[in-house]
Amino acid sequence: MFDICLLGTGGMMPIPGRNLSSLILRYGGVSVLIDCGEGTQVPLQKLGWGFLNIDAIFFTHYHGDHILGLPGIIYQMINQDREKELKLIGPKGMSIINNLLNVLFGDIPFPIEYIEMEDEESLNVRDIVVKNVLVDHTVLCFAYSFEVRRLPEFDIKKARAFNIPVEYWHILQHGENIVKDGNVLYTPDMVLGKNRKGLKVSYCTDTRPTESLIDLVKDSDVFIGEGMYGDPLDLEKAIKKYHSTFIETASVAKEAGVKELWLTHFSPSLKNPAEYIKYAKDVFNNTVIGRDLMTKELSFEKL
Repeated sequence: MFDICLLGTGGMMPIPGRNLSSLILRYGGVSVLIDCGEGTQVPLQKLGWGFLNIDAIFFTHYHGDHILGLPGIIYQMINQDREKELKLIGPKGMSIINNLLNVLFGDIPFPIEYIEMEDEESLNVRDIVVKNVLVDHTVLCFAYSFEVRRLPEFDIKKARAFNIPVEYWHILQHGENIVKDGNVLYTPDMVLGKNRKGLKVSYCTDTRPTESLIDLVKDSDVFIGEGMYGDPLDLEKAIKKYHSTFIETASVAKEAGVKELWLTHFSPSLKNPAEYIKYAKDVFNNTVIGRDLMTKELSFEKL
């Protein structure tokens, strides 16, 4: 199962009943956190997925409402005697994170790897494939997609027709050749059937709509997107501050052909985002208002 939880839905500053925007997802024993504004450790504690299981933290950008919860998370990890490496990943400018942790903690008793991604780069956190694109904000800012790819269907009839020993089947399904004494005995195409759809979750806040964002989130099972302004009359404000309205993000979801849109990163002045959901639904019907600790379990399609 591919599990996701929207830890918080607020932008700029936390307000009573609304944590700052952050997302956590997990698959196959791997957990990945995306952004961690002030106080993110509180919903993480409520969720109960644990701090020691977090393998990587991705930052969309380095504004305070996306990074200031990191010290609390690091403290939790230290307090729980974490030993395994933590990856901190984001755009260029990661030195701000490094300096922050050095000032607050000095020597941290577990290794941290700092990774600066380039625009339109891809990397793996074990079985989760992460891609990014540069979006349109006041500072360098990324949107991310997280994919769990599914192995192609295994064709037993083909394997038996080639008299391939059973002990090689698993290796071939995972895309590896069977080699002996320098000679290739069997190749994956000898046993693989049709491709199967995987699972995809995309996340983006703090941006104007862009073509690159549409391309990134294309065909996502869930797209968690910018909901700073609900009222269409706030469009001029959104343009000025490099954010998006409900209608604009719903338009991205529609054009990208996503299955479901979760709006998040609401302005502190937007007390009741549900009042404006109709504007998004008129563009993309399968839109929901994100809620703190909203969770979804994604499963592969049945054949």
